[in-house]
Formats: sequence, structure tokens, C-alpha cells
Amino acid sequence: MYNQYRPPRKSSFSLGQMLFVLAVVAFAGYFIYNTLNPQTLRYAQIVSDTIGSSQFGDALVVRNEVPYDAEGVTSIDYVAEEGSMLYRTDTVCYVYSSGYNQKEMTTLQNFRDQIKQKHMQLLDAQISYDQRLIRLEAEVLDRAKEIRQLVQGAAGNMANQERMLDATMTARQNYLRQKYADDQSLSRLYDEEEGQLVRIESWTKQYNATTEGIVSFYSDGYEYALNSSDYMKFTPQEVRSMIAGNIPEKTTTQKGRMTIFRVVRQNAWYVLMLIRDSAFSPVDGQSYKLHLSGFDDTVVDATVVSSTRSGGELLVRLEVHSDVRPVLYLRACEAELGEYVNSMVVPLNAIYKHEGADGVVIVNGDSPLFVPVRIVRQDGNRAFIEAIQPGLLYVGQNVRLF
Repeated sequence: MYNQYRPPRKSSFSLGQMLFVLAVVAFAGYFIYNTLNPQTLRYAQIVSDTIGSSQFGDALVVRNEVPYDAEGVTSIDYVAEEGSMLYRTDTVCYVYSSGYNQKEMTTLQNFRDQIKQKHMQLLDAQISYDQRLIRLEAEVLDRAKEIRQLVQGAAGNMANQERMLDATMTARQNYLRQKYADDQSLSRLYDEEEGQLVRIESWTKQYNATTEGIVSFYSDGYEYALNSSDYMKFTPQEVRSMIAGNIPEKTTTQKGRMTIFRVVRQNAWYVLMLIRDSAFSPVDGQSYKLHLSGFDDTVVDATVVSSTRSGGELLVRLEVHSDVRPVLYLRACEAELGEYVNSMVVPLNAIYKHEGADGVVIVNGDSPLFVPVRIVRQDGNRAFIEAIQPGLLYVGQNVRLF
């Protein structure tokens, strides 16, 4: 029998049919995946974030401070430490007036050198063994060694060691004065030293703290006119002048006097800020975040006391209740005034429009709930929202994505 050759039968699936089948399989896989993992793409959580705006400008710091000055100052011997907290009646410093000069101190030192020399002569001539004196000498040497060790890097408090050394030296001097009380030449030198001290003290004034606060021996001259009692009176033009470095003129009684220290109170401090955006309208009593640029950037809560517009400048007067130490030496600087609030945030594709209103669909089991919202701001693919009816939305709720 004759076998006729037949070519192989072509596949019954065309290219289009194969692509359709692949698409159906992919969709089925996508459907099954989302059914088994409903949270992966279809839902998101409401989160919290900060939203706000900032105003920039130049600021003048005003502290609640009291300057102390003196006339005819020759020199100052400071007792308190810079930046330390003072309490009423604490000794701050000793001020030497124009009647005092270095010659008087040289004369005092000469008497003390003679007393020291006389002590050495009397001790060299001593025959009997003085156990108490030897113990006092040993204590002085021990304290001196401890200070030398601190200077060389040993752990400890230098101020405490200096006070202990001073106490042991005073005890030794008092004992020597008692031991040789009958020596007439030594007694005469003691009298000369005492008289010289009285003469020096007649030109010396002791300054004590009259109020509680932080002491500083650095002054920029603004303290007399720019303080918590009169900062409200300055115009925007006057503030601009002070920011430029023009110090307010002193009164007639203040001229010719030298500022020796200032005491800064901790209760509150203030900022006069010139806002660059003259369209900004601050509300009295409203709180803002204030960022001051200085040696150490400072961010504090500030409340608007008042504001003034004049000559194209907007002056905002701010009150701050926080530690004054970060601005103890800061007077003029750049500043940023920000208004920030917390807001609820959802992905932009969680916003669903229903009957003309924007909202989100809250997923709570099998009962979805549409909640109308107001979109405060859009940021990329995020929407800052707030509920039209308070209390229906909160952070952590699940919302449907569309």
C-alpha cells in the first residue's frame, strides 16, 4: 500500500491565546495572594506626624538681669565663680577704689615677708622638740603635695584642695603667733601688718548679692536700657539699630561708672524678633517653637506678648520660661519662629470620595465605616488629615487603600 507523507500538525494555540492564558494565571495568583494576605496592599494604618510653618528673622535677647557698677575702680578681686548661682548676701567680689594703689599691697607684702623671716629665726634658735608644730608642718606639706599631684593629672577637686591647704597654713600661722606672743619685735610686725590691712580695707568695698540669680562678670553694655522692665517700649527701628550693634546711651548718673558684674534671674527671659515676612500675623498669647542660632543652638517654647508693624518691619515680642544659661552671653542672633502641630497621616490612595466628600474607610472587622475628613496638606504620596467629626479617627486605626 502506498503511504502518503503528511506534515506535522501545527499547535492549536496561537501566540495571543498563550498570552491570555498567562494573564489569567497571573491574575489568579494575584487574587489568591491578596486573599491570603489582605493587609499587604489593601490596608494601611493611620500614623502621626508633625506639620507646621516657620518664620525667619533677626532676634535680640532680653534677660531679667541687674547690672552692678562702681566709680573710680582700680582693681577687682572676684570671689564668686563665673556662671554660678548666687543667693542673697553671698559675697561676689571686693572692689578697690582710686585711693588704693599697688604700693599699698607691696608694703603689706613687705611686712609679711619680715614676719616670715622672724619666724624662721625663732625656729632656728629653738632647742626643745615641738610635736604640735611638727604635725602642723607635715599637714601643710601633705596638702601641697596633693595639689601638685592634681596639677600633674591626678583625680580630685582642686578648689577643695586649695581650701584645705589655706586652712592648714592659717592654723600653722595662728600657732606660731601664739607660741611667740612674748616676742616684742614680732608683735610690732603683726601690728604693722594689721594697720596696713585696715588702710587697704578703707579703699575696698565688699559687694554681696542682693537678689538670687546667676552671676556673670561679662557685660556688653545693653543691660542698663534693655531689660525685662522696659523691653516693651522699643520700636522696630530701635530694635534694628540695637541688633546692628548700637548700644543705648546710658543716663547721666550711669556715665563714668564701670560695670563690675551682673546678676541674671531665672524666672523668665524675652526675645525681640524682627520677622522678615511682613505678611505674618502673630496672635497674642499663641505659643511657638523658637530656634536661636548662637554658640549652642537653642530651641525653646515662646509665647507672643505683643507685636508692632512700623516702617515695613514686623516686631514680635516673645516671652520664654526656660533655663537662661544657654543665652547668658547671647544678645543678637538669627532666629526661626515655628508653629508645629501633630496631625494624622494616611497614604494618599486611602482618600475615598463619597457623595462629593473626601474621607477614609475605616476597617473594623467586616463592617467598614466611611469617615469624612478634611485634607490639611498633601506631601508627596501622603495626606495630612483631620476628621470632620472629632473622635472618630485616631492613630493606629486601619484604613482601606483604593
